[in-house]
Amino acid sequence: MSITRFHAVTMLAALAGFAVGQSAWAGDAIPAGQDNAIARDPRQALADAGIEFNATYIGELLGNVSGGMRTGAIYTGRLDLGTTIDLEKVAGWTGATFHANMYQINGDGLSRSYIGNLMLVSGVEALPSTRLYELWIEQKLAGGRLAIRVGQQASDVEFIDSAYDDIFINSALGWPGITGTDLPAGGPSPPLAAPGIRVKADLSDKITAYLALFDGNASPWSGLDPQLTNQNGLLFRINDPPWWIGQLKYRFEIGENKLPASITGGGWYSMMSFADQRLSIEGRSLADPDSSGMPALLRRNQGVFVVYEQMLSRAAPDSDKGIAFFARASVSPSDRNLISSYFDGGLLFTGFSAAQPNDKFGVAATYARISDAARELDRDVQLFTGTPYPIRDYEAILEVTYQAEVRENILVQPVFEYITHPGGGAVDPNDPTQTHRIRNAVMFGVRTTLTY
Repeated sequence: MSITRFHAVTMLAALAGFAVGQSAWAGDAIPAGQDNAIARDPRQALADAGIEFNATYIGELLGNVSGGMRTGAIYTGRLDLGTTIDLEKVAGWTGATFHANMYQINGDGLSRSYIGNLMLVSGVEALPSTRLYELWIEQKLAGGRLAIRVGQQASDVEFIDSAYDDIFINSALGWPGITGTDLPAGGPSPPLAAPGIRVKADLSDKITAYLALFDGNASPWSGLDPQLTNQNGLLFRINDPPWWIGQLKYRFEIGENKLPASITGGGWYSMMSFADQRLSIEGRSLADPDSSGMPALLRRNQGVFVVYEQMLSRAAPDSDKGIAFFARASVSPSDRNLISSYFDGGLLFTGFSAAQPNDKFGVAATYARISDAARELDRDVQLFTGTPYPIRDYEAILEVTYQAEVRENILVQPVFEYITHPGGGAVDPNDPTQTHRIRNAVMFGVRTTLTY
């Protein structure tokens, strides 16, 4: 589908939503004596009728001041336009909700152009595009305890997620670095969602089960960046071998102050084939000049993960603000994955300022271990070339950030990241001898978030 056609489709969808909203608004007259503020606010009237629109713009000025492939600065931005419609209010469909949103992405990426790291310094970084992201309907049953969602959707909001990691900018502190690197197209996460079915069931007041089945690849195999082969998010792929993910979340309270905590355990399973990280189809090392250079294909892939989060102290009795902690860990097979084990964790501080009650401060770190098979390939390169070719080992990132609420809908967020062993300790592409790693990098930046 062309860009022009895509714009036409999105405009028609917006106009249809507006027309439905206008009809609902016109049909629900405001009772005499009610606050006329609602009459002056079309958005509130639409929300009352079951139609919500949202707009968020994230703008980032980020600079690599030391190390990496080269120093420099970039500006990148992402406009997110979305709508959520209560189909019960609008069309009488009990328990149903419709949601859609799209991105307009602009600017360069600091990781791809300046640093060369695996876990992108920003979750906003993506190739410039106008893209449909999510498009789904959710049906709630059994009094809301069971929810089934069908359509193009993302997995990062509910799976392998913590309530305390949203402040952080690094992409791996959203969708974990291991799944974002190992899965085709990074898995269903920004900037590419995938068609799927998600089932969420509240088994008790403390236990929630999640299970989802997605198409295994949001973009066709081509050797190009997946964002180029599904540039506008309109492929709606459903014929690839599937990807499953499931988890069980248990919520509990700790101590006399009943501090909230939860532990989540789960796993994922892909039915696709994955490239061997070391061996060719002939069984030779990929570094061997006599090999075809075509990696062997290994059937299936999987991973297991655990997430723990806890509030450590409250800013005030019965407050949901205070000091909170989270940690996540995941492992996958070494022979078919670049990253075989992953860990991250962090601390979130909120409610520490009476003058700025909604400000947040966070410190977090990520660690991604390069798999044994990929390391062996690097040793093979040393053997066949006779050069001190770097052996990749890990990539680790420290992030420190402060989110200040300037106004209710304006956030300004300075951020610092220190990136150790970019690319897992990969060779610097600017080194003609192919013997030096990409240098550790230091990133400073500021994110501005505007919401409506």
